[in-house]
Amino acid sequence: MAPFDGTGKVALITGGSNGIGAAVARRLAREGARVVLADVDAEAGDALARELDGAFVRCDVREPADSEAAVAAAVDRFGGLDVAFLNAGVAGGGGVGDDFDLAAYRRAMGINLDGVVFGAHAALPALRARGGGDIVATASMAALTATPFDPVYGANKAAVVGLVRALGPTFAGEGVRVNALCPSFADTDILTPSRGTSRRPDSRSWRWGTWSRRSCGSWTPAARARPGTWCPAARPSRSASAACPDPAEHPRAS
Repeated sequence: MAPFDGTGKVALITGGSNGIGAAVARRLAREGARVVLADVDAEAGDALARELDGAFVRCDVREPADSEAAVAAAVDRFGGLDVAFLNAGVAGGGGVGDDFDLAAYRRAMGINLDGVVFGAHAALPALRARGGGDIVATASMAALTATPFDPVYGANKAAVVGLVRALGPTFAGEGVRVNALCPSFADTDILTPSRGTSRRPDSRSWRWGTWSRRSCGSWTPAARARPGTWCPAARPSRSASAACPDPAEHPRAS
């Protein structure tokens, strides 16, 4: 597969101020793309946008109007949109038993699932105007395996994969490819609320840590960024897939 050539391309990255989103932004910019970062963290987003000669727009992906404004910013600033990397996400949706928390549930579903739906809806007109492009959503290995320590997170990530598999053939005829990435743990802020310090086997933080060690370890955001450019660089027919990064190709965090 040829490397991603970002020359003349414009990419919108939600959750772009930190973590995997920031690492993907740096990689895309290095490959010649113009990047628009959309995030609620304005301080980090503004700084990274200056570093990459890109643009930042404050965006709460739970609000459809924010996603529409982010796409408009890409079109106004750089003339169009070629890649929408819908990456914003949170952990900690919880369970449905005695620990059920309605606010946590709505926040997790709103960011992890609604954010992808709203982002795709907002991006489609701009992608169509360019004759096609790419929508890439960050799902998770939690979409493909059981996550009893955070069932709501597993549910919304599985929904993202299902959405992508449905949208791929829907828009393929228009030249719009829709794919998902399913990384395992990465050393980013999404894990901070769940790491905790408890060593009790029945605690959620202990279960997060155990699952992390038993899966693929904790990779750096930069290692996760390489698969983030895979979907736009893949052959034109590649769509409706859920890609799992190969641990043999990427170094783990020290």
